[in-house]
Amino acid sequence: QAQLVESGGGSVQAGGSLRLSCAASGLTRGRYLLAWFRQSPGKEREGVAAVYVGTGATYYAASVKGRFTVSQDNAKNTLYLQMHSLRPEDTARYYCAADTTPLSGGGNWDSAFEYNYWGQGTQVTVSS
Repeated sequence: QAQLVESGGGSVQAGGSLRLSCAASGLTRGRYLLAWFRQSPGKEREGVAAVYVGTGATYYAASVKGRFTVSQDNAKNTLYLQMHSLRPEDTARYYCAADTTPLSGGGNWDSAFEYNYWGQGTQVTVSS
């Protein structure tokens, strides 16, 4: 049974940086997606970034590309999200998710319905 545990959230001022971590366990060898999603009150859960483990492909939402970097430490089974130039609109609860049964490439990485494992989230708050 896979488990995902996020950490690294907090409160920062606009323009600041945070690094989120997702410790993963129980994932099988092979190709699967590890992703970051976020959700704020009144909004749908939004895909932020993802890594297609096994191919190394990365994906980003247009709103964060150039500011955020997703990476993985395979030896530690940890997914990271390095966030720079944070904006108030980045305020949300950030979730780590895994899709262990991808049916195709990562073209639909940002669809929350594809993911079968979720962490409990970590809050990120960006003030003006």
